[in-house]
Amino acid sequence: MFRRLWVPVLAAAVALFFAGRYVAPTTVYAAANKDMQELQRDVAQLQDMVKSLQRSQDEKFAALQVLVQQSVNMANDANKSVAVIQSSLQQSLHDQEGKVVAPVVQLGGRMDSMSNDFRGLQNSVSDLTALINKMQTQLSDIRDTLKVMQTPPPPPPPPAGTATDAGAGAAAVSAPALPASDLYTNAEKDRSAGHFDLALKEYADYLKDYGNTSLAPDAQFYIGLIHYNQGNYAMSEQDFDTVLEKYPTDNRRYPQAFYYKGMSLLQMDHKTDAGKEFQQLIAQFPTHDLSKLACTELQHMGLRCAAPTKAPAKRVVKK
Repeated sequence: MFRRLWVPVLAAAVALFFAGRYVAPTTVYAAANKDMQELQRDVAQLQDMVKSLQRSQDEKFAALQVLVQQSVNMANDANKSVAVIQSSLQQSLHDQEGKVVAPVVQLGGRMDSMSNDFRGLQNSVSDLTALINKMQTQLSDIRDTLKVMQTPPPPPPPPAGTATDAGAGAAAVSAPALPASDLYTNAEKDRSAGHFDLALKEYADYLKDYGNTSLAPDAQFYIGLIHYNQGNYAMSEQDFDTVLEKYPTDNRRYPQAFYYKGMSLLQMDHKTDAGKEFQQLIAQFPTHDLSKLACTELQHMGLRCAAPTKAPAKRVVKK
């Protein structure tokens, strides 16, 4: 009985074993095939997405390339326009330069020529003024010399042994050796001939014997002028100052003494004192020819040359 039951059970077990052995791989293969299909489907979808993205990028890149090409073309056009404008501007500037520079150069040359002409004219006027002053001085000297020559000579001294008082005897002893006209004329001749040392002595003798005559300022002035021409500026400054301090202000040598005193100080590099003398000359004699020369010297020294607002106080003449 038990044998009968065991055989069928054993058969059924064997059947189930072989059924399970051969059924399970088929089921597993089917499941794997399904996963593969889903994976292939996902890969295909991914490929489609990549292709779509690539296509989109290509389209955008193509559009960007078009924009870049347009920008390059516009930049080239702008460069061409700028080059044309620059060329036109340069040509215009060149034309303007050709139209303006040449007249300006010509005008500058004319201005330089006119400046040289004016400078030459100024020098000529200065030379002419100096010549006129010299001629006036010579005419005044001739006139004064004639006046001196027309002055009667002093009376001769009394003969020896004549009884005179003490004052008359002293006057006879101190009487000058030469008349005023002869002494001054001799000094003028020696000065004109270049005998300056002899002329200095004769002018000094004239001042010693005839220091109160009308020609005394002239003699003192010529002493200073000789010292000035000899380069002895310290002595000439004192000589011209004597003319200013000792003699009246209305004598004709007064402005000349001012000018040459200033020039003597200027030659000694005493510019401040020289400027004061020039300014005082201009203040007291604004229309005198030497005032113009003094004004020129002030300008060369970097000082202003302006007309005075009021007449300054005159020098006090020493008695």
